[in-house]
Amino acid sequence: MERVPILKIGDILLVSIQVDMSDQTAIQLQEDLAERIVATGCHGVIIDITALDIVDSFVGRMLSTIASISKVLDAETVVVGMRPAVAITLVELGLSLNGIRTALNVERGMELIAASRDDEWDEADVDEDAETTATS
Repeated sequence: MERVPILKIGDILLVSIQVDMSDQTAIQLQEDLAERIVATGCHGVIIDITALDIVDSFVGRMLSTIASISKVLDAETVVVGMRPAVAITLVELGLSLNGIRTALNVERGMELIAASRDDEWDEADVDEDAETTATS
């Protein structure tokens, strides 16, 4: 069975899917990714699907499941490298990929995750300031 490599770049995990996704490969990827998120404390997951020529309902569900698992573990998921034909297929299949943001390439995906983390920090600062003001 082939395993999908998971690379750590800063506080982001990069998953580059270069193989056909069988049921077993997808399940293994979900388990491996969940373990790596916990082990590294990463807050972002980028899934690069540039090499996928087709995405069927199985792959769409697998991406949604990975995004849900990542979110529970405090990591945002961004799918990058989606070809126009793949996007059209996903829409035609009625797959909305809830919880998954998309970007054209890895660089933009990293920018999305960084911006999202910055927004969370800004909100935490505002909440902290409001709490300090309320107790003063």
